[in-house]
Amino acid sequence: MLIDSHCHLDMMDPTPFGGDIDGIIDAATAAGVGAILNISVDMESFPQVLATARRYPHVHATVGVHPNHDSGHDPSVEELVAAAADPKVIAIGETGLDYFRLSGDPAPQQARFRRHIAAAIAIDKPLVIHCREARADTLRLLQEEGAARVGGIMHCFVEDWATAEAAMAMGFFISFSGIVTFKSAVDLQQVAQQVPLDRLLIETDSPFLAPVPHRGKGNQPAFVGHVAAMIAQLRGCHVDEVIAASSANYQRLFGINCAA
Repeated sequence: MLIDSHCHLDMMDPTPFGGDIDGIIDAATAAGVGAILNISVDMESFPQVLATARRYPHVHATVGVHPNHDSGHDPSVEELVAAAADPKVIAIGETGLDYFRLSGDPAPQQARFRRHIAAAIAIDKPLVIHCREARADTLRLLQEEGAARVGGIMHCFVEDWATAEAAMAMGFFISFSGIVTFKSAVDLQQVAQQVPLDRLLIETDSPFLAPVPHRGKGNQPAFVGHVAAMIAQLRGCHVDEVIAASSANYQRLFGINCAA
């Protein structure tokens, strides 16, 4: 069973799928995807993210505010904890640090990140981490705030092996997106060869980052198998081994049975 450990169902254009999210889910099911994690990026859209998860038994949700989200409500620890109490919410995030477009003081991003970590610890649910050009500070804040108590996912991983090792030492899983299929991603492909199978996850980050052979088009959960196939090719193993491992890892991390 394939599992898409990170996507944004409510950001996708349902027009090519008959105008309804059911078409997106049906396409994923036909491709062998048995579970999907629908990711929150701000508090304004969180009710819809949660409603989508409630609509499908095999879809779960997160609650959090993306580091690049500069407007809208910035939740307190208590607000995040209250939202994450819903049984359909299985993680806190997407949270983290993104310095790629940052032009000012990183302190507000860092303070928000610390609140998300505190909320995850308070409710004992894993974190979903976004890290872009901020590896040192991301690892430092995770360490300082005791994130190893809950662990989580380093989503859409694009960092080096040393960063992967440091994250795994704190109980985090390394999730690869369609970027790993890009010809230019040589360094990332080397990391994908090294991450132990019992710490590896796969994702689409739909509707972004469509994998080869769909690069440049809209992404969807049905394409997560291309990520698995590329990782298997890199590691010289059968794709079923990657699929089985990533599925087991997801269920172990979140304490859920996706076949139930």
